[in-house]
Amino acid sequence: MPRNLTRKILEAHLVEGKLIPGEEIGIKIDHTLLQDATGTMAMLEFEALGLEGVKTLLSAQYVDHNLLETDNKNADDHRYLQSACARYGIHFSLPGNGVSHQVHMERFGRPGLTMLGADSHTPGAAGVSMLAIGAGGLDVAMAMAGRLYYFPCPKVLGVKLTGQLPDWVSAKDVILEMLRRYDVKGCVGRIIEYYGPGVKTLSATDRETIGNMGTEVGATTTVFPSDERTREYLVAQGRGDAWEELAADPGADYDEHDEIDLAKVEPLIACPSSPGNIKRLSEVAGTKVEQVIVGSSVNSSFRDLMVTAKIVEGRRHHPQTYFHINPGSRQVLENVAEHGGVMALLMAGARIHQSGCLGCIGMGQAPGTGQVSLRTFPRNFPGRSGTKGDQVYLCSPETAAAAALKGAITDPRDLGQEMEYPRVADPQKYIVDEGSIVFPSKELRQTEVQRGPNIRPLPHFDPLPDSLSAEVVIKVEDNISTDTIMPAGNKVLPLRSNIEAISEFVYYQIAPDFHKECKARGNVVVIGGENYGQGSSREHAALAPRFLGVRAKIVKSFARIHKANLCNFGILPLTFKNPADYQLFEKGKKVEFPDIRRRLEQGDTEIPVKVDGKEVTTLLEVSDRQRQHLLAGGTLNFVKRELGKEKG
Repeated sequence: MPRNLTRKILEAHLVEGKLIPGEEIGIKIDHTLLQDATGTMAMLEFEALGLEGVKTLLSAQYVDHNLLETDNKNADDHRYLQSACARYGIHFSLPGNGVSHQVHMERFGRPGLTMLGADSHTPGAAGVSMLAIGAGGLDVAMAMAGRLYYFPCPKVLGVKLTGQLPDWVSAKDVILEMLRRYDVKGCVGRIIEYYGPGVKTLSATDRETIGNMGTEVGATTTVFPSDERTREYLVAQGRGDAWEELAADPGADYDEHDEIDLAKVEPLIACPSSPGNIKRLSEVAGTKVEQVIVGSSVNSSFRDLMVTAKIVEGRRHHPQTYFHINPGSRQVLENVAEHGGVMALLMAGARIHQSGCLGCIGMGQAPGTGQVSLRTFPRNFPGRSGTKGDQVYLCSPETAAAAALKGAITDPRDLGQEMEYPRVADPQKYIVDEGSIVFPSKELRQTEVQRGPNIRPLPHFDPLPDSLSAEVVIKVEDNISTDTIMPAGNKVLPLRSNIEAISEFVYYQIAPDFHKECKARGNVVVIGGENYGQGSSREHAALAPRFLGVRAKIVKSFARIHKANLCNFGILPLTFKNPADYQLFEKGKKVEFPDIRRRLEQGDTEIPVKVDGKEVTTLLEVSDRQRQHLLAGGTLNFVKRELGKEKG
């Protein structure tokens, strides 16, 4: 039977379960990826397992988020990460070397391998045909320990690409078109596999852009075939030996189907404050723009920066519009410089920053009050930029460059009246720079791990009690993101290794006293709407609430990664059997979970919950493995107990 590429890769790595959509499967993980905002906690979790080193083909740690060193915290944590990587055999990318997705694709990505990353945009590795999945840090720590990654087997959405993108339209517009069709949750429980004759017109970094932002439609990951364009990229990176051809079998079937004629794709834009709020440029053209940023974790490749440089070459940005460039890696910037792009950008007035996520995670580059910011970033959730009430739009490098020149949202095709579209080809041979990567060695395995004063021990969590009584502490609406639950930014992220301190910022944007209310009430419950926990993979959005006493979240539906993180830290992820019951739960209501432990032990899916004397049915749709973790009070408790048995 002809197989699609997704199934081929999954079959090659499948250890437990069957490839039946919805059933839990366990796959072997080849590579792991950590970044410093999530990796510090993941490294502490890995250390807690008591192992001598990682058990993957390759594990890498990147410092790309917390680059502002305004006091000792980030600098101390960077040294902790570097020393821990040396001790446990992990590749370490120094601060300023680049964004994890870009650098991993350049130096380590290989077609057909699996990767688990503690960053929700890990699927960008689709650019070199990896099956790469974003997850919580604890899941990545377990993969580093050689354990399987478990998740519900997704359906495969096959998207056939035909035609070729017209001038002034690029890969960002393709994924914005997908968001126009599917919004932020239309691909939950699916892997998107692109195929068809249009694929060969997209470069490896074009595919990285599409894979990276596939997360925003809710997809588990994205897969592209490994073809001649993949080979070209790897050869240019000096890694031609990593290439192998991979594709779906002729006539392969998919669970669901869609098709995009690339020739008909037009410039699109995601308006405030959701990646799914897609409009045509004509609908918002003329809107004044005070800030433009090209780069960060997506659209920061050589091609994206060079096309921007070519568009603005010989011109100056609008005097009322600030113009920023965030290179994806030091290597990208070196190659852009080699081809004259840096001088063109500087002469256009651009501010070129160090390679990192920066404004994408609220680490600087916040817009002013009431100002419009156009960004090539993957997300524009409310307040993520660091400015309350921000007006952040997401667009292609072409659209961003046009706005930088004109001072307003402008259809980039209008620039065609002034200049030819600068089609940019990737170099046949990149300048390769591995000087800022510390490779593992036997000598480094003797390194003593350095711990700054902000690194605190992991909190201990009790097992699930026989029965549970709690109080509703907050009720929220649909599409609540992990940015809302656990904000990022330069004030909060430096506390990532100190759970007690960072827990004071849970729901800080909408309920500044949330942490105080939790402490005053003991056990508490959170009530939410659809797609609860969308966005970033940050497990702090589960770990910090658990520290504050959140024992259950009852919502209409969960985002994939956040639900898994809740199980990892012993928070019951319950959904309403009847969504209308959402109306019965208000802040301050007492909630009872009678015989909750027995119900989990006997495998009940329907969990009765009492509120105001009325019994409501909720659903606990988790695997048997996750039930055991919930009973133990969290995954770490369960695994440490199992490791103790193995050693005994």
